[in-house]
Amino acid sequence: GFDPMGFSYAFDIRWLREAELKHGRICMLATVGWISTDLGMRVSDNAAFQVSSIDAHLSMVKFGSMSQMLVWLGFAELFGFMAMIRMYQGKTDRAAGDFGLRALYPKDEAGQHQMQLKELRNGRLAMLAYGGIVTAAVLTGKPW
Repeated sequence: GFDPMGFSYAFDIRWLREAELKHGRICMLATVGWISTDLGMRVSDNAAFQVSSIDAHLSMVKFGSMSQMLVWLGFAELFGFMAMIRMYQGKTDRAAGDFGLRALYPKDEAGQHQMQLKELRNGRLAMLAYGGIVTAAVLTGKPW
């Protein structure tokens, strides 16, 4: 694969794939969230939620929801880390990034491979897109 910096020589490739998938999934959600917020979509009519995407982090810190997010996301990370440990020890045949969610997953092996490839490529694109959106918003001060 593409590894010009040689990270796969220093780290387990399963750990690198797990991290890439996790960051890709988060960036896919973050990109959709940033764009939808800038287009005017809001979760609530509460005044604390009526901010731009750039100011959202500081507003949520003031509102007090960031500590709760830290706790819940910490639990999710803990369970993901426990699954990774079991994978490393060979106690499960879990693939990197696989949490067993199969609702919309293809049944055939070729379809599964295509879906995994699409997720990986879309995640990579979303990581670049989110970085570009945030950089442009901060530099210009304008919404997306």
